[in-house]
Amino acid sequence: MEFESKIISRQIGDLLYASGFTLGTAESCTGGRISQAVIAIPGSSNYFKGGVVAYTDEAKEQILGVSAQTLAEKTAVSEETAREMVEGALKTLNVDFAISATGIAGPGGGTPETPVGMIWIGYGNRDEVRTFKLTENFGRDINLAIATNKAMRLMLDFLTEKLPKDV
Repeated sequence: MEFESKIISRQIGDLLYASGFTLGTAESCTGGRISQAVIAIPGSSNYFKGGVVAYTDEAKEQILGVSAQTLAEKTAVSEETAREMVEGALKTLNVDFAISATGIAGPGGGTPETPVGMIWIGYGNRDEVRTFKLTENFGRDINLAIATNKAMRLMLDFLTEKLPKDV
């Protein structure tokens, strides 16, 4: 999976570098792994402005602007929170594109409503934020690797769709 992640990171980097657009991340359960995948590519400082690891609800609220109502009503592991984390990263980091991840990586912490392995990924720009839900539990390390790779793949597809075709 690490090799695939580097290929995707390079493709994202090539697109952002050529277009002059920027990227940021807002991570909870992945703890900076998405940022790490992005910066594994030399020259990423040209397009990656930074990442926020907001592991607690308090950090999600205070740093990323996720609403207390969303966290209370929908919980931190929800489509709405993933969406608001992207919006917060776009604003806080002043970037053109952002990726978020929030979920339960395991091995514990799950509930019947939010089982271990449920991870919401958000990605997008100021015009559109999309989400994707992972639901399988393969153990903590694999859950995190899958979430990181999926987030990167979704962002690559989004950039390919949204950036001018001559980039």
